[in-house]
Amino acid sequence: MREPAPVHEPHGHRPHKPGRRSRFRHRIAHLVTPHHHEASDKVDPAMKASAEGMRTLWISLAVLGVTTALQALVVALSGSVALLGDTLHNGADALTAVPLGIAFLLGRRAATRRFTYGFGRAEDLAGLVIVLTIVASAALAAATAIERMLNPREITHLPAVAVAALIGFVGNEWVARYRIRTGRRIGSAALVADGLHARTDGFTSLAVLLGAGGAALGWHLADPVVGLLITVAILMVLGGAAREVFRRLMDSVDPALVDTAERALRAVSGVREVGELRMRWIGHQLRAEAAVVIDGGLDLFSAHQVAVEAEHALLHAVPRLTGALIHTDPTPRTGARDPHATLAHHRAPAHTA
Repeated sequence: MREPAPVHEPHGHRPHKPGRRSRFRHRIAHLVTPHHHEASDKVDPAMKASAEGMRTLWISLAVLGVTTALQALVVALSGSVALLGDTLHNGADALTAVPLGIAFLLGRRAATRRFTYGFGRAEDLAGLVIVLTIVASAALAAATAIERMLNPREITHLPAVAVAALIGFVGNEWVARYRIRTGRRIGSAALVADGLHARTDGFTSLAVLLGAGGAALGWHLADPVVGLLITVAILMVLGGAAREVFRRLMDSVDPALVDTAERALRAVSGVREVGELRMRWIGHQLRAEAAVVIDGGLDLFSAHQVAVEAEHALLHAVPRLTGALIHTDPTPRTGARDPHATLAHHRAPAHTA
């Protein structure tokens, strides 16, 4: 998935190119409170993102719960297998809010000596649960449709089936847009996958209308055939959701974010070259590790200041980045200017976020 790149300022103000005087004031400020942004600008946005994700889950759960209940009532009256498949899928989609909600709650817990990166990875595990739920709903819908093809039966209350299908489409499309929008804003791949799941449910609800129309025209196999088509649609969304979750589990990030981070580091005064740059998602938060080449003639204090400003630049430039570890690689004092050769020299951590 290509992550969006909205304007995001963890420090609450626009990025700027400081002059010599403002850079001096900034260094003095870091001497007094060198890590001020850690508590207020990293933890609080993470908590806010988790709270926003939880709110999205519970609201969408309520909407889908009402939609599923109405459709289940019509299924009991009509016996429509296509509507049954759609109802099962809607119910499964609503229940995925449970593992995601647990994951968001776990993500709020502080890191421990055993789980030093915290519990944000619980979101990725919730994504796996969502994928397995989609698989189960597809299998159940297919089995029900095949059984109905072998043993056809008349569908009753066709107008109610059509109305239930429209209700399913409206409810799922609203939930899909809400989840996808929130998921992309807070950086949650699992929530985006859940939104895509809901969107497919909406289109399968429209497919139920075709089955009802075919049954009204006297084609008794229309309902189970549409049920099989719904199964195919579920499998299609399964591929997209599985791809999103797999990429997140494999620490995949949008290359555009890496480009943004490199540009931000190269713009820092004192950084001659950027060596290794790694980024990874932990839940809906990004962390980065970078090695920068600096002048070997700098004293320890000056080298530390370059690392601090490099971290500061990353936090400003990269959306949803909550921490960065900067290593400084000094050029040799002998005058060698090949920045790539310096990466083989001793690397000492200069600053830890």
